[in-house]
Amino acid sequence: MTLLRIDRLRKAHGARVLFDLSAFALDAGRAYVLTGINGAGKSTLLRVLAGLEAGDASGVTWQGKPLALSPYPPALRAAIVYVHQHPVLFSTSVADNIGYGLRARGVPRAQAAQAVAQAMAWAGVGHLQGSDPARLSGGEVQRVALARAWVLRPSLLLLDEPSANLDGAAREQVISLIPALSAAGGTVVMACHDRDLIGLPGVQRLKLRDGRIETK
Repeated sequence: MTLLRIDRLRKAHGARVLFDLSAFALDAGRAYVLTGINGAGKSTLLRVLAGLEAGDASGVTWQGKPLALSPYPPALRAAIVYVHQHPVLFSTSVADNIGYGLRARGVPRAQAAQAVAQAMAWAGVGHLQGSDPARLSGGEVQRVALARAWVLRPSLLLLDEPSANLDGAAREQVISLIPALSAAGGTVVMACHDRDLIGLPGVQRLKLRDGRIETK
């Protein structure tokens, strides 16, 4: 089943066309890696899909229903979550950060607390629930950010370089969480250069080159 389809998606900075895509589509419950050289537009594409940047789009359908990307529709705002390469955490606690989106959506406190506990267990950060985010390692920050996204059960999760700037055990811990994201039924798109992410079983590679998408 096609989750998102865009007949044409174009992004330009002044006279420079960053990308001009035709028949761009993502299937439901599928994991993708988006590759390409630095400056190819990978992060920008994710940000356009997340509604964080404007793009020129036509022929957009979401779960088979037509809609527009501008103004960004509430249906997509509720269903798509973007995780930045350098996640920003609030100066409260790990548990509070993970539950932020649930509170913003008006989820009852008891239900939110249960969901946060599940998310912390999934990401392996339960022992950090009361910790000051400023004291976390890079790998811990990334896992908290993934848990904060996962707890919202997005239909489409956009990850910008999820394993970048990590090494050793921290990188392996983050990579180990990725397969479960799509296994839960959601679609995941990861912009990355990481060969281990690119080589994960069942992952479809999309290469952004010269403003076009090539399927590998």
